[in-house]
Amino acid sequence: MELFYDILKQLIRIPSVVGEEHPFFMFIKRELEELGVKVEYYDGVLIAKGDDPQSGYISAHADRHGLICTGHNEFQYAAFIAKNKADLTGDSSSEQLLHNFTARFVDEKVQAYEPWSGTYLGLGSIKDAFLCQRRKNIIFKIEGFDYLFPGTPIAFTDKLEIKEDLISAQLDNVISIAIIIYMYAIGYQGTAFFTASEEAGRSWRFLLEWFRRFDIKTNELLVLDTSPYPTLDEIKNIDIVMRNRDSNAVFRSPLKNKIKQIAIKNKIRYDFKDNYLKAKMAKNGTISSLGTTELGRLIYATKGEIQGTTLQIPTIGYHTVHETTTKNAVEGMIRVLKELYITELSHLIL
Repeated sequence: MELFYDILKQLIRIPSVVGEEHPFFMFIKRELEELGVKVEYYDGVLIAKGDDPQSGYISAHADRHGLICTGHNEFQYAAFIAKNKADLTGDSSSEQLLHNFTARFVDEKVQAYEPWSGTYLGLGSIKDAFLCQRRKNIIFKIEGFDYLFPGTPIAFTDKLEIKEDLISAQLDNVISIAIIIYMYAIGYQGTAFFTASEEAGRSWRFLLEWFRRFDIKTNELLVLDTSPYPTLDEIKNIDIVMRNRDSNAVFRSPLKNKIKQIAIKNKIRYDFKDNYLKAKMAKNGTISSLGTTELGRLIYATKGEIQGTTLQIPTIGYHTVHETTTKNAVEGMIRVLKELYITELSHLIL
């Protein structure tokens, strides 16, 4: 696993604020091309192709939460500025957490960067954050950024922390990107999608455009991500997370049962997030959303012409720079992917 953690450490240091992912895409492109993987870049999505592109379709969003300068000494949460709001419907995890975000940001270090080249523009510190009801967004006060122009992205300064069996950083969703690059390094030959603006609810449109561009349909699209849980005790008892559905669509793919059987065979502990949420609602006597996912939106929009399933890593500290998971979860996901796509390597011990 040393190679995987080397990849992850590098990726975490490259900013990728939602809507301003180009420098991160370029870094991914270089890493993959060094491995001999063909890479194509379309609006909102980077495509990697191995020697057998139809042997697998794996997707992961490349954007992370961050801020955007929207005026002199004014900074807003990037996912919720007006130009990104079109597909946000009120029931996503990000939106539900919006009211609880403010306190966690104070004293966090942030870095500004040039959105096209990725050039570092300076370091700042968040001094205050408050929810503006009129604009329905978080407004930040940052010390040291009075020289920035509107449109400048600002990423949280981050690095990987490893303590015993736990790893922490702004993992959503750079950890899935690292896993895909690692998979190519050890022999994956299928296709991978790296999408933009998932945190603003737009990534599924870029993915749909690619499938329609080449008139490709599949029922085995596998979307990798992280999945939030409230306590460390819970995630220590779960290695991977799957879904039967989200609030938009039922996931009907042979991949779901394949993954379940691999998990059972390898004693990988799994949870179905929709079942977990339903059980929680029943216990509390409440009704709430089953959550929205990139895949669910894609299935709904194509009336099932594109189908698949999700495979997620359980985490706590969702949407913070201290999002945490276990090494067992990472190794569990990689084990599943190796058995799905690299059968000749599946006997190797992680």
